[in-house]
Amino acid sequence: MTLRDRGTSSRRDLLSLGAAGAMGFLGRPGVAFGAERDPERDPERNHGAIPDSLNVKTFGSKGDATSDDTAAFQRALDAAYKAGGGAVYVPPGRYLFKGTLTIPDGVGLRGSFGCVSSHSGIRDHGQPKPGDDGSALFVTAGRGNEEGKPFLTLNTNSSVSGLTVYYPEQVVDENPVPYPWTIAMRGKNPAAFDLELLNPYQGIDASQNERHNIRNITGQPLRRGIWVDAIYDIGRIENVHFNPWWNSHSKVYRWQTTNGEAFIFGRADWEYVLNTFCFGYRVGYKFVETATGACNGNFLGIGADDCNRAMQVEQSAPYGILIANGEFTSFHGDDPTMLEVSNTNTGVVRISNSAFWGPCNQIAKVSGQGTVGFSDCTFVQWSNTGDRAAIQAYSGSLLIRGCEFRQRKRHISLGQSVERAVITGNLFEGPALIENTSTMDIQIGLNAASR
Repeated sequence: MTLRDRGTSSRRDLLSLGAAGAMGFLGRPGVAFGAERDPERDPERNHGAIPDSLNVKTFGSKGDATSDDTAAFQRALDAAYKAGGGAVYVPPGRYLFKGTLTIPDGVGLRGSFGCVSSHSGIRDHGQPKPGDDGSALFVTAGRGNEEGKPFLTLNTNSSVSGLTVYYPEQVVDENPVPYPWTIAMRGKNPAAFDLELLNPYQGIDASQNERHNIRNITGQPLRRGIWVDAIYDIGRIENVHFNPWWNSHSKVYRWQTTNGEAFIFGRADWEYVLNTFCFGYRVGYKFVETATGACNGNFLGIGADDCNRAMQVEQSAPYGILIANGEFTSFHGDDPTMLEVSNTNTGVVRISNSAFWGPCNQIAKVSGQGTVGFSDCTFVQWSNTGDRAAIQAYSGSLLIRGCEFRQRKRHISLGQSVERAVITGNLFEGPALIENTSTMDIQIGLNAASR
């Protein structure tokens, strides 16, 4: 039984198993580091030197935006695998793909960009367009089928970098055409970095792997940006920014603001997320429960702008979703809300040193049986319509400490089913407007109000 077959595996389980395996390895006399690798187990692989000319052009790719380069790219990737691993280089050009690619174990697909590219020429006259100044992959595979095979499938120790991925047949003035995931991460240590995912329907499926590394990604996924699930060892997502740089005015963008979800997290045992941002989605950060469980993790310096729900928590792990130094705005669609915690949640959500602003209806709607905490946060511009409190708690446990409410409007509302609450050390504009209908243990004190 593999680790993935053990649906209830945790990082602690993995560490204990790894320690036991290491002790067994060290206890065998005469076994040197690396001696376990046996080329004879895979006779197709030649573990000698990688050919000097491992370039997709060498394997027949055209890069002219009209010839299908799928087969040539796959031949290059397979050749790198058989040579023992290494990089396949994609020189500048426009490469058309009517099919999908699998990047084998230990192989990297490398484009010409040493940074995250930006092709504002799609919107702005006179600026570069995909393929004008580097390696661009034009994808038509999977059109009309969001459940189809991903365009790029990464495996153990494989990676993709330095490329722009563009869907030239995606529509603008209609609802978007569905496509499968652009990248699927499988195996152990798959990596995607320095990429522009310009206009995919779905960006990166980071599920069913161990220790994924996603960093330096920009673009505008229309339906889903990054999906994380079934992760039993630490995943990393860094410097990912989703902005409407492909389209921000037509029907396809309006559809995105009504249906799009930028970052979605299912089961993840300590996901580390740093410096991420999204603009113009129905939900910025969504936390759900799947068959494998829910998320706990560390989210630092994250942001969501112009979303209907900046954050939506349907379920979190009991260990907690920890969010610090965030910035969130919500002001479009039905009932714009910064944070919504559903009545299904039984876990912990802690938010600290974060700013909530923009003309929303309320900062937070809290339900469920879990604990939600705010510390050292700033709240501005709520109750856009009506007379709603900034934080409305209907049930569960609530902590609000050291926060500042910068409007002279209703500040906090505690419903009858709130089990526990501590509201201390806060600053209120005007008198503290706190409504409490709970009969349970509610502690309110040491707050300061302005005149």
